[in-house]
Amino acid sequence: MEDLPACEAFYRDALGLEIAWKPDEDNVYLTNGSDNLALHRVNASGASRPQRLDHIGFVVEDERDVDRWHAHLSSLGVTIVSPPRTHRDGVRSLYCRDPDGTVVQLLHPVIGRASRTAAGGSG
Repeated sequence: MEDLPACEAFYRDALGLEIAWKPDEDNVYLTNGSDNLALHRVNASGASRPQRLDHIGFVVEDERDVDRWHAHLSSLGVTIVSPPRTHRDGVRSLYCRDPDGTVVQLLHPVIGRASRTAAGGSG
């Protein structure tokens, strides 16, 4: 992370994750009870280089939660990449950006379960 304090605040204050462990000012570990996220400051020596992912995702309990999160994040001025929509596999999600530019998806339900249910599986 290039701006670790801003990212820590985003995941803690905007997304509601709790700090599980903060051993020093360059590392913070957050959790929501089921998902965990480790944030590390990128140091100038290059020993820790940033990785680029397409996005990270957090599963929400209820389909309506996606819309609730959209309203909440929008009210905080968080950059919304893609507003809530239902995908062809039945997953409902939204995408936003954290302060470092990482795309974060909030989604319901778990993708594998939606695909099996749509295909007639037991889900």
